Amino acid sequence: MQTSVLLAIGAYCLGNAAFIWGDTALWYETVPGVMGTGPLNLHFARDVGLVFLTSGGALLWSGWRADRSAAFCGAGWLVCHALYHLWIWAARGLPGDNIALTNLLGIQLPAVLALWAAATLTRAEGPV
Repeated sequence: MQTSVLLAIGAYCLGNAAFIWGDTALWYETVPGVMGTGPLNLHFARDVGLVFLTSGGALLWSGWRADRSAAFCGAGWLVCHALYHLWIWAARGLPGDNIALTNLLGIQLPAVLALWAAATLTRAEGPV
């Protein structure tokens, strides 16, 4: 189960990285809440894409090799990102809007699942 979660979240991260790099303007315009952070900064957005690429690669590796260290490395960015977005949500007054739903499903849930999978992963569960 954990390896499947790690592989799925790793693929999600790589997909997000590809979206950010493939069409940064479309990513900026369509992801709820991103435009509210200020004008498009191509350099910053692509830096975020690189972090998702790195995190996704570590999660895919960890799912493929049942490597807890790689799983924690891959989950690290996701957890920090999720905590930051929880802080932003609180600063916005805890609204139940489309931005909060997008953050819950696209940021917090993958982070929690990746951290859970990393913490409970056992070597016997995946291929060696």
